[in-house]
Amino acid sequence: MQGSFSSFSFHGQKALVRVDFNVPLDAQQQITDDTRIRAALPTIQHILVQGGSVILMSHLGRPKEGPINKYSLKHLLTHLQQLLPGTSIKFAADCFGEEANQLAANLLPGEVLLLENLRFYKQEEKGDVAFAKQLAQLGTVWVNDAFGTAHRAHASTAIIAQFFPPQQRVFGLLMEAEVASATRVLHEATKPFVAIIGGAKVSDKILIIENLLERATDIIIGGGMAYTFWKAQGKMIGSSLCEEDRLELAAALLKKAASKGVTIHLPIDSTIADKFAVDATTTNCESFGIPAGWMGLDIGQKARADFNAVIAAARTILWNGPMGVFEMQPFQAGTLAIAASVASATEKGAFSLVGGGDSVAAVNQFGFANRVSYVSTGGGALLEYFEGKTLPGIAAVQQP
Repeated sequence: MQGSFSSFSFHGQKALVRVDFNVPLDAQQQITDDTRIRAALPTIQHILVQGGSVILMSHLGRPKEGPINKYSLKHLLTHLQQLLPGTSIKFAADCFGEEANQLAANLLPGEVLLLENLRFYKQEEKGDVAFAKQLAQLGTVWVNDAFGTAHRAHASTAIIAQFFPPQQRVFGLLMEAEVASATRVLHEATKPFVAIIGGAKVSDKILIIENLLERATDIIIGGGMAYTFWKAQGKMIGSSLCEEDRLELAAALLKKAASKGVTIHLPIDSTIADKFAVDATTTNCESFGIPAGWMGLDIGQKARADFNAVIAAARTILWNGPMGVFEMQPFQAGTLAIAASVASATEKGAFSLVGGGDSVAAVNQFGFANRVSYVSTGGGALLEYFEGKTLPGIAAVQQP
């Protein structure tokens, strides 16, 4: 079993750190959101302060056919230098080979080397062993700090582990925090454990709901997927989003929850609109009696109050997915109310984990990110973890 990051001595080590620097860039190749880079800084700085050197490897975007300028990690250099003032940062125009080997070999304690985009090679996503071996030769210790790609068995996120002895493989600080938070919620939750599941489709959340039925005391369902559950009970949902091919499944999930003593909470009312648009005519009505030609685009006032009462009593909270189309101002009240409820429960002692792109975007947008226990950086990875799957990026560090 690998040791903790904090107890590992990086003095004199060349730390090969897998980070997730897959950040959004504008047309001028300027970073528009540096959250993922900032999330890796504590790990990088800790290694440097201890007298180690850091070799950073990451992917950026989805290049299909080899090197493409717009996906080059060289565009991140200037910003990385600003975040690490006074640090010597070098760049290798390839992620392996003679230049990378030379730069890595000459790297001094306290210096950083950024490698070019791993996905310029198809071998990265294929989990190619020979490719992983070439990357491994650059460092003396492998640090996996990329939770966002932990669900991928890629060369740099999992396969590379076999080229380092167990004592030379560790999670970075970000990965440690992600794994600790997810483990606390899934395996060590203090009851009542409330899971808030939102988003558009039941099909995207089937596995997570099924796994949570074994653990949660209450499951709150909001967003477009709630209407499939209402229709599964024979209710009128107007033109609301509905997966017709998932009606039987939704009914089966409701039945299974009842048999396990898990309470599923559906929104009793909705903010409905006559079209999917910011300038739509809106009103409030019961979610199970939406008139033809109208669609539910957010949870209503009664639902917000109901859900708040459930969340207020919670000791552990998982939130994955918004309650409505929060990107449109007329339909963001529900998601905003849930964010406020989760923050309030957290302040009273509950442990709250927010994960999944849209709910993370919501807590950031509404200013609640610092008022919940933990905001995960891993969308797909967190979802797969809560579906009960083994994540290759975690298993690779922990394997003997």
